[in-house]
Amino acid sequence: MTVNQGISRRTALGVLAGAAAGTALSGFSPFSRALAAKKLMVGFIYVGPRDDFGYNQAHAEAAAALRSLSGIKVVEEEKVAETLDVQKTMESMINLDGAELVFPTSFGYFDPHMLKVAQKYPDVEFRHCGGMFKAGTHPANTGSYFGYIDEGQYLNGVAAGHATRSKKLGFVAAKPIPQVLRNINAFTLGARSVDPSITTQVIFTGDWSMPVKEAEATNGLVNAGVDVVTCHVDSPKVVVETAERRGAYTCGYHANQAPLAPKGYLTGAEWNWITVYKDFVTKAQAGEKPGQFVRGGLKEGFIKTSAYGPAVSPESRAAGEAIKAKMMAGDFPIFAGPIRSNAGAEVIPAGKTYGQTDLWLEGMDWLAEGVVGSTS
Repeated sequence: MTVNQGISRRTALGVLAGAAAGTALSGFSPFSRALAAKKLMVGFIYVGPRDDFGYNQAHAEAAAALRSLSGIKVVEEEKVAETLDVQKTMESMINLDGAELVFPTSFGYFDPHMLKVAQKYPDVEFRHCGGMFKAGTHPANTGSYFGYIDEGQYLNGVAAGHATRSKKLGFVAAKPIPQVLRNINAFTLGARSVDPSITTQVIFTGDWSMPVKEAEATNGLVNAGVDVVTCHVDSPKVVVETAERRGAYTCGYHANQAPLAPKGYLTGAEWNWITVYKDFVTKAQAGEKPGQFVRGGLKEGFIKTSAYGPAVSPESRAAGEAIKAKMMAGDFPIFAGPIRSNAGAEVIPAGKTYGQTDLWLEGMDWLAEGVVGSTS
C-alpha cells in the first residue's frame, strides 16, 4: 500500500490503521526493521515551518546535517500542533517508517503526548527538547535535552548594553516558563553589567507563534523608547524585521537572523543542535541508550553566537569576547549573588552562585531587578 504524498502523515496513519494488522508492518518491531534496512531511522517533529528563521529551523538544520552521516535515515514533519496531532505523527513515524529514535521538539509535545506514546512503544526511544524529564517518574524510554542558551542571551545583553542610547531594552516573549525567564534575566544581567541603570521591558504574547501580537509588541516597545529588542518566540522573523523597519537594534535568537536586519542586527544566541543529535544517534547506532538528561552551553558546543553586525563598536566586541572566553572556559557564572527580583525579593544572596547545571535554575519563576513586567 502506498501513501498519497499530498496528504499529511497524520491522515495517512488514519487511512492505514485498519489495514496495518494484515501487513508485514505488524510483524516487526521498529528495531528489527532498522536492522533489516541497516539504517537507523530518526524522526523529527516541528511545531512550525522548517524555514522559520527560528526555533524550528535550528532543529531542521541539524536534521539535515544528520542525513550526511553513514547509516542514518531521517523523517520529518513540520507544522504539527501541540495536540493529539503530534501523537498521530509519532505513531505514523514508528509504524510507517520504522523510527526507533524520535525527537518531538516543541515544549507542548511532552505532556501528555510524548509520554503517552512512549508508554505505548517501549522499544522506541523518545527525547524531548526541554527541561521537564524526571528520572524515575517518566517512562524509561524517554529523556530530555536542552542548551544553556542563556549564555548567548547574556552576551546579547552585553551588546545591547553598549548599543542602547535610551537605556531601555525590549524583550518579546511567548510564555513565562523557566527557560524563557532564564533568558530574559540573563539578557538583563548582561546589559546591566554595562550600565546598572538599563531596564528591559518584557511583553508576553501568550504563545510560541503569534505574528500579529509579536509585531504589535515590537512596535509598542519602540514607541515607548526602546532602542534594542530581542525575543524568545519560535520565529524571531517578525520581531527582527519590525525592529529594523523602525530603526531599532536587534539581538537574534534560535538561528541567525542577520539577513533580515542588515543595519540593526548586533549579534545573536543560536542553537547548535547537531552536537546533541550526533551524540544521540552515535550512541543508538552503537547499541547504547542515548542520554536522558543532556545539557550543555558554549563550552560543550550546544550553542553558538551570531557574527557581530556593523553597528557593534570595538569596545562592545572586546567586552563580549572577553566574557565569552570565560564562558568557554567554564569560568563565568551568570547567576551569582546578590540578585534581587523585580519585586524586591532577594532571590540569590551575596556569596551564592548557581552554576549552569544546577537544577534550581530550571525551576526559575522570577524576573530579575531591572526587568519591567510580570510573570502573571
